[in-house]
Amino acid sequence: HVQLVESGGGFVQAGDSLILSCPAPGRTFSSHAMGWFRQSPRKEREFVAVINWSGASTDYADSVKGRFTISRDHAKNEVYLRMDSLRPEDTAVYYCAASVRYDGNYYRPREPDEYAYWGQGTQVTVSS
Repeated sequence: HVQLVESGGGFVQAGDSLILSCPAPGRTFSSHAMGWFRQSPRKEREFVAVINWSGASTDYADSVKGRFTISRDHAKNEVYLRMDSLRPEDTAVYYCAASVRYDGNYYRPREPDEYAYWGQGTQVTVSS
């Protein structure tokens, strides 16, 4: 059963923008925080962004703050990541994830072990 399906990755040039989508077919994550992580071959899985269950609160890694925007649409049961001013160092496989559980209105986990549901990833490649 596919619970999260990332899409929207691709090949872009530095300075370009890209929007990633993560629908959750067959399951509702309305009470979960939703996050985006990324991983390149030479790095550990890295926190990128998180949005709380209601969508009212967000948090970002310092490396993407001001450039990336996470959002969610409860009606469509989807979460998004808009990436602006992309840099070569943003090149990675991007993963959408849902938190283990509801844990407060402003629960915005940044650690992978706080997430229980993961997509298969979508590749983002940024050329210089």
